[in-house]
Amino acid sequence: MKYARSVLVVHNIAHQGRGPVENFFHVDLPEQYLDLFKLYDPVGGDHFNIFAAGLKTADRVVTVSHGYAWELKTSEGGWGLHEIINHNDWKFRGIVNGIDTNDWNPKFDVYLQSDGYTNYSLKTLKTGKPKCKAALQKELSLPLRPKVPVIAFIGRLDHQKGVDLIGDAMPWIASQDVQLIMLGSGRPDLEDMLRRFQEQYHDKVRGWVGFSVKMAHRITAGADILLMPSRFEPCGLNQLYAMTYGTVPVVHAVGGLRDTVTQYDPFKETGHGWTFDRAEAGKLTNALGNCLNTYWNYESSWEGLQMRGMTQDLSWDNAAKIYEEVLVAAKYQW
Repeated sequence: MKYARSVLVVHNIAHQGRGPVENFFHVDLPEQYLDLFKLYDPVGGDHFNIFAAGLKTADRVVTVSHGYAWELKTSEGGWGLHEIINHNDWKFRGIVNGIDTNDWNPKFDVYLQSDGYTNYSLKTLKTGKPKCKAALQKELSLPLRPKVPVIAFIGRLDHQKGVDLIGDAMPWIASQDVQLIMLGSGRPDLEDMLRRFQEQYHDKVRGWVGFSVKMAHRITAGADILLMPSRFEPCGLNQLYAMTYGTVPVVHAVGGLRDTVTQYDPFKETGHGWTFDRAEAGKLTNALGNCLNTYWNYESSWEGLQMRGMTQDLSWDNAAKIYEEVLVAAKYQW
């Protein structure tokens, strides 16, 4: 393998393979490589770090969005590895993930073929999506109200995903004429929060604790708005799924969310959703408020948002071409 090339793909820099320096002796490499794995941490001193060695030795490094590639070079976003990343900047490239359009496609989605749900496309959006919305409301025992906006959150319940910001914003959300559906599992206190909100606002909030692929598909199809208030998000897929299904995203503009969701401009009628620039409940409610205003009062603008989301090419085709360029560059590098 002397001339083999390696390409490292960074999915989430927070997970690094850290441990005491002695862990090096478990990886079965000659001692001359020890320094590659050693990283100094101001808190605990020298430690063993697999990611550090990978960044130093890879021929090329790819990460899953342009925005995240930029964030990794900052002290806040690099999780202690930003200096190594800046030093190796020349071999870095951000490539936004694609989605599996066989699995996530409202036209062929297998989870929309029973219980009152229906497959739909851009042509049948006006009849298909309302049917899915009614079926979702029925399945979750929410009041069957076709005009009320259904807001969804789908994701892991932890600090990264910003679900606690929805918790902070809940008094405002509950005061609006909306329905909110949250699906996810994770930190026990956040799971309890979901259950508590369902109890407290039973006529408008549903908290599904656990994870169900079927429900993730059905919520994406039946909801009008997807909330993604992540504190950091290397790429994010749920916003891509949402746009494919004509569901409008409201996101914190970080990492891949900033790359893939362009802010709606009512004057030019461009953009795919709403973004907010700080992980704060006030910023979230401001963006969501503007989104709801458009939903309630500007029907043709809302249809334009849905249409632009659904007509994008979010498949792997584009990403695959760029991955091929990176692999060829690594192959011919000396």
